[in-house]
Amino acid sequence: MNINTPPLALLVLLQTVVSAASLVVEIVAGRMLAPYVGMSLYTWTAVIAVVLAGFSAGHWWGGIMAGKPQDTALKQTGWVLIAAALSTGIAVVVLQTIAGPVMSTVTHPLWAIIVLCTGAFFLPSLFAGVPAPVLAQIGAQTADNSGRALGALFAAGAIGAIAGTLLAGFVFISYLGSTVTLGLVAAVYVALALLAFWLAGSLPRAAIAAAVLSLGLAGYALASPSPCDTESDYFCIRTIDISDSPDEPVRMMVLDHLVHGTSARNTPTLMYTDHAAMLDTLAMLRAPEPAFSSFFIGGGSFSLPRSFAAREGHGPITVAEMDPKVTEVAARDFWFDRSRATVLHQDARVVLNRSPQKYDLIIGDAFTDIAVPQHLITREFFQLVSERLTPQGSYLMNVVDFEDNLQTLGAMLRTLQTVFPVLEVWVEERQPVAGERMVFIITAGNAKTSQASFTTLSPNPARYGALSDAMLASIMSKDTLILTDDFAPIDRLMGLRPD
Repeated sequence: MNINTPPLALLVLLQTVVSAASLVVEIVAGRMLAPYVGMSLYTWTAVIAVVLAGFSAGHWWGGIMAGKPQDTALKQTGWVLIAAALSTGIAVVVLQTIAGPVMSTVTHPLWAIIVLCTGAFFLPSLFAGVPAPVLAQIGAQTADNSGRALGALFAAGAIGAIAGTLLAGFVFISYLGSTVTLGLVAAVYVALALLAFWLAGSLPRAAIAAAVLSLGLAGYALASPSPCDTESDYFCIRTIDISDSPDEPVRMMVLDHLVHGTSARNTPTLMYTDHAAMLDTLAMLRAPEPAFSSFFIGGGSFSLPRSFAAREGHGPITVAEMDPKVTEVAARDFWFDRSRATVLHQDARVVLNRSPQKYDLIIGDAFTDIAVPQHLITREFFQLVSERLTPQGSYLMNVVDFEDNLQTLGAMLRTLQTVFPVLEVWVEERQPVAGERMVFIITAGNAKTSQASFTTLSPNPARYGALSDAMLASIMSKDTLILTDDFAPIDRLMGLRPD
């Protein structure tokens, strides 16, 4: 082997770290897009597609560079890694800058996701894809066994990708946050760039200046305001005060880009959204006894558990909330007293599956973006719910669907009908706006609610009623799909809204 040729082990290390860094950026991309477009199947599809497109273009470019003399190829790789550091370090600034104009001009949600992701994260992926062909070419030409060298470098890329994915998901975002993680990746790219220049046998002053500039811009990005008050493993969490008076605070919890609850300090039983008002009143109407037991699927701002706990003689309250940070924020900012309920930081389906405990009311109010998570809408899950209800118990479920669609609502009803003998759908009694995103509450059990309509505050007086049996039959007749653990296409059923 030529004495000027880098050892294979060093090439393998370089490829491993580049791959790890690039996958960290991919995972962070999904997290950083969530405050603007939510976290859904479409978000991750767009992220993966854009990142893979960047890698592919980078590999093609790197293949051209790989045909050049070794020192030239390594110098150019160093410059590319500087560019990777620069584009990664300022990705958060780019995203914040383009988010407003993109969201206001690109009305189709899928295209908005793709444009945002491309604008902020295509270039980091492009530059990260360049080194692999260069390092493979050098390793194959100089090693005693080219096949072994290529195998080692391909394996290094895969191992680095695995390591980067695990580190981003389980360590970096949890302990550092998205912006600091991108700053760290930028610093890693700078170190790798300097290594590439050193391997090439020269370190231009311009490269040092560019490296310093990259780190400086990454530092500037760190100083930019975050859209999150708290960044958890699951959500970008914000608390927004909407009070008219500081003596009567009212706060709104935003998870990623959607409001997930509103509470007033002085009036814990006053609801501020249609779904909460319906759930709260229907729970009181359908409870088999005053000291009823309740199980909540999802906590959010904990407005409903707090309302239940504020009533005299309430029974045991259990809340399954996946995100401990959400619970912390609810206790800190939304006046939720954790001593008044049992809070389990686990998936609700796991909790119900492991414990045989029965409840008078089970309330489903968990969402990923505007859709209920897939594993909480299937026949198998609804069967589990029915097994955890007391004989007079009820299941209440919050569903969002569009006025001109109702495929989601229909699929939920058809699926619930395979388990529960009596179903109702509650909605505000008013004429919907064409194409409106509507909120429905499904009740499921062995009997109908004691009244067909009611008026309550949300926070202004509003009247809600149950749809007629004929209307339910019409909604269910539009399709035959039954949602199962094997097939529950909730994102397709929700549909992408037209321009």
